[in-house]
Amino acid sequence: MTIASPLAQINTPAAVIDMARMDANIDRMQARVNALGVRFRPHVKTSKCVDVVRRQLKAGAAGITVSTLKEAEQFFASGMSDIFYAVGMAPHKLPQAAALLRAGCGLRILVDNVAAAQAIAAYAVAHDVAFAVLIEIDTDGHRSGVKPEAPDLIDIARALTADPRVTLTGVMTHAGASYDFHDAASLQRIAEQERVLCVRAATRLREAGFACLEVSVGSTPTALSARSLDGVTEVRAGVYVFFDLVMANVGVCDLGDIAMSVLTTVIGHQREKNWAIVDAGWMAMSRDRGTQKQPIDYGYGQVCDVAGQPIAGCTVASANQEHGIVEWRDAGLGQSIEARFPVGMQLRILPNHACATAAQFPTYEALGDDGVVSTWPRFYGW
Repeated sequence: MTIASPLAQINTPAAVIDMARMDANIDRMQARVNALGVRFRPHVKTSKCVDVVRRQLKAGAAGITVSTLKEAEQFFASGMSDIFYAVGMAPHKLPQAAALLRAGCGLRILVDNVAAAQAIAAYAVAHDVAFAVLIEIDTDGHRSGVKPEAPDLIDIARALTADPRVTLTGVMTHAGASYDFHDAASLQRIAEQERVLCVRAATRLREAGFACLEVSVGSTPTALSARSLDGVTEVRAGVYVFFDLVMANVGVCDLGDIAMSVLTTVIGHQREKNWAIVDAGWMAMSRDRGTQKQPIDYGYGQVCDVAGQPIAGCTVASANQEHGIVEWRDAGLGQSIEARFPVGMQLRILPNHACATAAQFPTYEALGDDGVVSTWPRFYGW
């Protein structure tokens, strides 16, 4: 007798969270950071979901990191006040940040250039608001930040602290270049580089007479690969909560650790091409093709059965807006594509980039071990 999946009544496409996998991921990261002797501040941009973040805080997280001030507003409204906005502050957003501070939010903001630092200090004076600010440090050339040895580092600190309303809280970095590696030795090397260079920036600031209490580092690969965090006060990581195919290729998780998938339904076939057509196109999976340059290219996602078990040789090879093209490369025993994937069959697709795929959906369908499915809302906006 076939037992119906608890997902059988859900309209597709839908974002599904395997709660057991997610909780295991949360516990693994929290235990790892605890063992390294520092605080953990998860980056909640991955889930943008109160129900998920409450589980991270319950596991021991010291606060949260956000990527938009809208996230800060919504998480603060849900009772979370220790919040770090980890994107360089644009001057026009200072009123939004000030409103959060006046409401009682313990918001910290970020800067990596003198012009923005001057704008923060000027706003603090003009509006009598106190800002706590970190300086972003570039430790790998991946994105933004000031180099640890750059003269600008001290200039930024001077511009920030020109008025006592602004506190230079510390320094932070994000080793995003860690995503480019996939062996343990390289990941350990870049984790140590991240630590050494961020600590060096903090040392320079202290030698110049500035208080620099916080040294914040992090990415999922470096957090799971670091062997020492001497001189660091906190770690940030985000995608670990769900993991994804990019992280599996990097080598910090297995396919069986990936906690988010897209539930989809087979809607047709192209027999001569050995294709099954599903109702999850790039509007569901996102356009992210992050595995394309990695050791294994999963197309738009790895196909799994409805229980979440990967089907060998089966990926979403291409996608249109609302159509996914499932290729079955390991077809065998003469079974037709129609027989293997009949119309109406539900499948689950593991995403390349969990953050990007999650952003396509207004809610998650959270699947518990007891078979109960709960609907959890997620946030949008800036």
